[in-house]
Amino acid sequence: MEWLAFAIAVRCVALLSPFRTPYTQSRFSELPLLAVTDLRTSFHTRHGIVRAVDGVSFSLERGETLGLVGESGSGKSVTCLSLLGLLPSPPARTEGGTAVFDGVDLLRAPSRELRAIRGKRLSMIFQDPMTSLNPYLRIGDQLIEPLLIHENISPNAALARGLAMLEAVGIAEPARRLRQHPHELSGGMRQRVMIAMALITRPELLIADEPTTALDVTVQAQILELIKKFQRELDMAVIFITHDLGVVAGLCDRVQVMYAGRIVETADTRTLFRSPLHPYTRALQRSIPALQPKGAALFSIPGLPPDLTRPLPGCAFAPRCTFAADRCRVTQPMLVEAAAGHAHACLRSHAGEI
Repeated sequence: MEWLAFAIAVRCVALLSPFRTPYTQSRFSELPLLAVTDLRTSFHTRHGIVRAVDGVSFSLERGETLGLVGESGSGKSVTCLSLLGLLPSPPARTEGGTAVFDGVDLLRAPSRELRAIRGKRLSMIFQDPMTSLNPYLRIGDQLIEPLLIHENISPNAALARGLAMLEAVGIAEPARRLRQHPHELSGGMRQRVMIAMALITRPELLIADEPTTALDVTVQAQILELIKKFQRELDMAVIFITHDLGVVAGLCDRVQVMYAGRIVETADTRTLFRSPLHPYTRALQRSIPALQPKGAALFSIPGLPPDLTRPLPGCAFAPRCTFAADRCRVTQPMLVEAAAGHAHACLRSHAGEI
C-alpha cells in the first residue's frame, strides 16, 4: 500500500515527498458540513481566565480531511471538545461563536438534540484510549453502547455488529476480545477498539485527536490507513488533530496551524508545506528531525508558549520569533488571505518583508 509505505518512510526521510491531491472545492458539495465562526472558549480558574480558543473560524466539507496542527496547549483539542460539548463546566465556558453542523448550531442546540448527534453523526477518537475506555467494563459492552443508545436494535444484533466491526479494524480473535477488559489489550489494540467505537454508527464527521500518540511507527501507519479506509467507504469528513507534520503531509486536504488559541495560517496541504508564510509554521517545519542535515544539531523553537491568562496585545508568537519587529509586539495581526485559500496572520509577511 502506497500510503502505508509513505507513512513509515516519512519518519526517516524528507517530508516533502508525495502529497495528497490538492484540495479543490469542486470535490465537495456547495454547503459545508461544518462551519465554525469566531469560536471562543475560556477556562475560568482561580489563577485567572485562560483564553484557550480565541476567535477560531473554519469550515469542513463532506469527505474532506482537515488537519489541526500546533504545539501542545495551542487549543486544538479544546476547539473540538467545544463543538461536542464535552468540556467540564465549570471551569470551561464557550463564550462566543457558532458551530453549524448540517444546519444545527452545536453550541446552542438543546442537550437532547446534541446527544442525538454526538456519537451517532459526529464521533471522536480520543487521544489516550487507556483513560478513555472504562477499565471496569468489558470491551463488548463499551463497543455496542452507541448502537443501543442511538439505534433501535437488540443487544444480540448490536453484539453481532460489534464483532464485525472488530474484525473490520483488524483485531484478531474478536469474539474473545469482546469479553476482555481494556488492560488485557495492547496499546495498538485499544486504539483500534476506540476507532471501532467511533465508527460503529457510521458517522458523517470523525474527530481524531492524535490517535497515533505513543504507538510505534508501524502501528501508527496501520491506524492511519484504517481511518482512510473507512473515510473512503463512508464518505466521511475527518478533523485530524496532531503535532506530527509528517502525518499531515500524507493524510490531510487542508491544514490549520494554531498558536495560543488562534489560527495563524491556513492553506491546502501542498501549499502549506511548499510555501509556508507564517514564521511559526516555518519553525514547526524546521523542527522535524528528518529535515535536519545529518550530524547537525536538532532545531527547537526558542522560548515557551505564552501565558494565556494574560492579555496578548500583539502577535502571540513575537517573543519567540526571529523576525519580530517592534510593531509585532503591539499590533495584533489579522488572518489575511495572501492567495486563494491561503491565509496567514503575520504583519511582516503581509508587508512582504519576509
